[in-house]
Amino acid sequence: MISSLPLSGKTALVTGATSGIGLVTARELARQGARVILVGRDADKAARAVASIQLAAGPEVPVHMKCYDLSLLRNVRALAEELQQELSQLDILVNNAGIMPGRFVLTEEGHELSWATNHLAPYALTNLLLPLLDAAGQARVVTVSSVAHWVGEIEPDRAVRNSPDKYSWLTAYADSKLANILFTNELAHRLDLTGITANCLHPGMVDTGLIRPGTSPVMKALWWTAKPLMISPERGAQTTLYLATSPEVARVSGRYFSGSRLARTSERAQSRAEASRLWRISAEETGIE
Repeated sequence: MISSLPLSGKTALVTGATSGIGLVTARELARQGARVILVGRDADKAARAVASIQLAAGPEVPVHMKCYDLSLLRNVRALAEELQQELSQLDILVNNAGIMPGRFVLTEEGHELSWATNHLAPYALTNLLLPLLDAAGQARVVTVSSVAHWVGEIEPDRAVRNSPDKYSWLTAYADSKLANILFTNELAHRLDLTGITANCLHPGMVDTGLIRPGTSPVMKALWWTAKPLMISPERGAQTTLYLATSPEVARVSGRYFSGSRLARTSERAQSRAEASRLWRISAEETGIE
């Protein structure tokens, strides 16, 4: 019976949930009894994801979809407003959506695409949903980062980040993944006296759909070279699920995990000054404190 499942009565939101580790995460949360809300850009893929999750978890488990392109902050705000109207609380927020950038793209709102999708979106969505997370009493924010953060650094000058002449797909991705960790650290610090925890993770080298039209030939070559060493989305989702559900980390916050264990980060990722500076940059660029 659903009432006997560990997440019965809980609500979970998973971004980037129409494929890869996001889909596996959403499916497994639903199988544990959670009401799951999937966020994806493509309505057809989202509908197929909902159908596959209900097939695995049972038709009685509520699964909902929200179609938004989170690279645009106006869509993040619209999603948050919709959720605030529909939900009384949110128990689990999984910031999973992300891209591996290819050619340089500037969004309609004037942000480099990977920075907007991988960092500004989770920063904005999490902050906008804090009232719902707080209403849950004990809630968890899980953000998917990457080991690539080791070569990342935060460029404070938006003009430099938005310059095609300064752009590199590798540094853009690494910088956004470093931002995920610094954001998590600062969020945990700010939520220290609440019932909300915030942690992040490296899922492993996962065979997912990060390669897309526009991806550079060099990156495609590297991807296909590494493909035999990659793990499945099912394995890649395990650390996310651990942080979202395990009682072992119920009171752990502001940490970085890999393989469901605490992991080392770069010195830059541990910097309180860097985390505070990133928060100021993010607040300025999103208009959200």
